[in-house]
Amino acid sequence: MRITSRRGAYRVLTVAAALALPLALVPAAAQADPAPNVTQKKLIDSITAPAVKKHLQALQTIADANGGNRAAGTSGHAASRDYVVGKLKKAGYTVTVQPFDFAYFEEKSTALMERTSPNPRVFTPTPPDGSTTGEFATMTYSGSGEVTGTLQNVDLVLPPGPTPSSSNSGCEAADFAGFTAGNIALLQRGTCDFVVKARNAQAAGAAAAIIFNEGQPGRTDTLLGNLGEPVSIPVLGTSFAVGQELASATSVVHLKTDTVSEIRTTHNVIADSKWGDPNKVVMSGAHLDSVPAGPGINDDGSGSAATLAVAEALGKVPTRNKLRFAWWSAEELGLLGSIHYVETLPAADLAKIKLYLNYDMIGSPNYAFKIYDGDDSDAEGAPAGPPGSDEIEKLFEKYFDTLRQGHNGTDFDGRSDYGPFIETGIPAGGLFTGAEGIKTAEEAALFGGTAGEPYDPCYHQACDTIVNISDKALALNTGAIATATVVYGFTSDLPGPDTRAAATTKRAATSTGADLQGRSKG
Repeated sequence: MRITSRRGAYRVLTVAAALALPLALVPAAAQADPAPNVTQKKLIDSITAPAVKKHLQALQTIADANGGNRAAGTSGHAASRDYVVGKLKKAGYTVTVQPFDFAYFEEKSTALMERTSPNPRVFTPTPPDGSTTGEFATMTYSGSGEVTGTLQNVDLVLPPGPTPSSSNSGCEAADFAGFTAGNIALLQRGTCDFVVKARNAQAAGAAAAIIFNEGQPGRTDTLLGNLGEPVSIPVLGTSFAVGQELASATSVVHLKTDTVSEIRTTHNVIADSKWGDPNKVVMSGAHLDSVPAGPGINDDGSGSAATLAVAEALGKVPTRNKLRFAWWSAEELGLLGSIHYVETLPAADLAKIKLYLNYDMIGSPNYAFKIYDGDDSDAEGAPAGPPGSDEIEKLFEKYFDTLRQGHNGTDFDGRSDYGPFIETGIPAGGLFTGAEGIKTAEEAALFGGTAGEPYDPCYHQACDTIVNISDKALALNTGAIATATVVYGFTSDLPGPDTRAAATTKRAATSTGADLQGRSKG
């Protein structure tokens, strides 16, 4: 997608002031069907940034009272869920709290790894909050424990050349023939899922496992791996250099992990308006869970709070189409809540969802105004969304163009909760202000801020608090969310084909796979 020019500075930070021209965005069909006794513009103008900030402060207060986070499966998420449910019921919605089980993981303190012989040395850890990357890291869903043992190499590929061929170390039980129970298995990335390697090591009697990166180009850094499901032994990931060093001699290693890894229950929150055509559902969503490392006020309190403010304003407004809002759980562990919802919804009900709008991180402090590239106009990265996604993109583009605010595109790369919807053929779109990615010089010229720095320097960290929010980005994006919801709530001309068969393809959870090096999203 092209980057539009920035034609003027925008300084007003309330949605009401920002939306001087929102009706210019509304299709003729939508303008012909205003809510009784209130214009669509007044509806949009009634949704203000202070209302969103009030919800953000509530989420911050919840995190503060619950160990500093709102992660799925914790008291902080349960309190966030209850807060949202209470607001929705008061606004007049039919609310469903949808339970599902998931694999919970938390690293409670920084892991330890040291070689005690030969040549003793302590390796540098990656802390639980991911603020820096060390020489090793605890794999997601690792077991907890303290072990001292002899390292035993398992089918490694370490030729003298700089580019080893692909490894299948630990992928087969036969790889552990002759393994000494109580030793620590030294494994290499490649071919099969990390959890296969870890479970094979566990079955062979390994007290712990260390999996190092493969060594091919792009696969040398510290392995930030995700096992996808709990295992009982400690499992660490390291860089290729550390793995090669450990493999070069018979080493004795002392390691310690401090984790919680178990099956827990969490909940999605789904709110249905009492108005509108039940066969034409306009759905919007954001994820309510944070990572365990912090309160998640930008990621994704920002999307959750803005979606809640929009829902509150429209709860008692008779729209043409049915409005549905969702607050997903366990997104941070691989879109688990939205996957569960899509996979368990009957095909006939899934076909009634005419579009899905996703809002994940809309207030990044070093923001860019990014719109999901529904038509793949940049011809790079992920392909276009399902038919109708291009129309959603154009509506958001028109919103920012009307305000003379630059914008650019972002791929449907599967990193957020639109993923399960586009895989079923549902048109989708949404907004994003950037995560751990680095702002380009071109973007700094377009949006301001600092080139060469992350869009959100507190991404997945304890500092993702109420102060980690750009008021301007939050206000403008809230206006865009309000505009899209109102437009699609009233229009008789929804994006995409009139009929669409529900796809049967089920999305596999993205938290597994040999190539998954930790889940980050946009």
